[in-house]
Amino acid sequence: MNKIAVIGTGYVGLVSGTCLADFGMEITCIDNDTEKINALNNGIVPLYEPGLDIMIEKNCYYKRLNFSTDTKKAVEENEVIFIAVGTPPKEDGSADLQYVLKAAEEIASYMNGYKVIVNKSTVPVGTGLKIKEAIGDILKRRKVNFSFDIVSNPEFLREGAAVRDFIHPERVVLGADSQKAIDIMKEVYRVLYINETPFLITNLQTAELIKYASNAFLASKIAFINELTELCEKVGADIQQVSKGMGMDTRIGSKFLHAGPGYGGSCFPKDTKALTKTAKDNRCTLNIVEAAIIANENQKRRMAEKIISAMENVEGKTLSVLGLSFKPETDDMREAPSITIINSLFEKGARFRVYDPQGLKEAKCIFENIKASITYCINEYEACRDADAVIIITEWNQFRNLNLSKIKNLMKGNHFFDLRNIYDPEKLKQNGFIYISVGR
Repeated sequence: MNKIAVIGTGYVGLVSGTCLADFGMEITCIDNDTEKINALNNGIVPLYEPGLDIMIEKNCYYKRLNFSTDTKKAVEENEVIFIAVGTPPKEDGSADLQYVLKAAEEIASYMNGYKVIVNKSTVPVGTGLKIKEAIGDILKRRKVNFSFDIVSNPEFLREGAAVRDFIHPERVVLGADSQKAIDIMKEVYRVLYINETPFLITNLQTAELIKYASNAFLASKIAFINELTELCEKVGADIQQVSKGMGMDTRIGSKFLHAGPGYGGSCFPKDTKALTKTAKDNRCTLNIVEAAIIANENQKRRMAEKIISAMENVEGKTLSVLGLSFKPETDDMREAPSITIINSLFEKGARFRVYDPQGLKEAKCIFENIKASITYCINEYEACRDADAVIIITEWNQFRNLNLSKIKNLMKGNHFFDLRNIYDPEKLKQNGFIYISVGR
């Protein structure tokens, strides 16, 4: 099974298609965005993900990877077709499935034989059955009787480490009701299968729920440790030591227990809300997940309140913000804590000098309404020039070893807000800063 089509060249589709090409498959990535496809065919990658551009270049050179807007040809020439399109949140928190269902309908319109339709998009429970029904209806209208199978194959890609996560996954989840489809998918992932990557075979509904349940649990861990930070500050405890002590318990584990300004990104906020909406639709209540959502939003707002309280007044003050993307090694600013924090401080009259290694382009769009109060800088030191305070929001590696003397000399004030706890408090105080971290 060495010819595969991938519909969607967003984050998941582009990473998945490229990595499958690197497994030796012949991959056609499809998108209806002509401008994006032309850019990819000219070697321009529309998103930042470490290592992806090099892998795309290599697999295009060996003609294992190509990009096209011709869905009809891709469907006709490939037996396995991945759907990897966006499922943005609606106003009520539910996942918008219009792009998934549109992709399914296009597949059905051009089917010319047996197909395995693999859903890689993050979707609520029951979507696989909706896809099956939508395809069946169109085939009926076409008066053809081609057989097909639906597979749920959720992605577990971390932005900033997605290429490695695809090539060296902790598990591969396949949900299907057909042994034939499972056997074909094992051939698709043969490189992983022979490397003894754990495979979990389930039905469609279970595979769909695994993705949401995983993200909701991780989000809850982050929200839990962040909620403890305020208590630590008030009683004199150190959240980092609390996290370390908890993480030593193998039942808990140390991952996702790092205190900070709250989680963001394309997955945790969207997936937790979608999961609670699915629960409500099925007359269930997910109290823990709902509490995590509330706690996360509270943490973002608390960070702004912390800054205002420490400085007493931010009106007319210039604040240097280092890090805008929701995490390092990505340009993704969706639901980033920086958005809530900057907007909250802007409402109190603050001005900003900001820098992020990858997120500035996206930030200019997000903060368009307050652009007169923001100066976008070329590096971290320029962002600190004449600032009354420095605020580290995203822990890019280059912010972990700043020249503190240089920054102190560039600044007008001396407040240093470390929202990721990456500096030693005593060292910062010795350098003349009023140092404020989270939960310490």
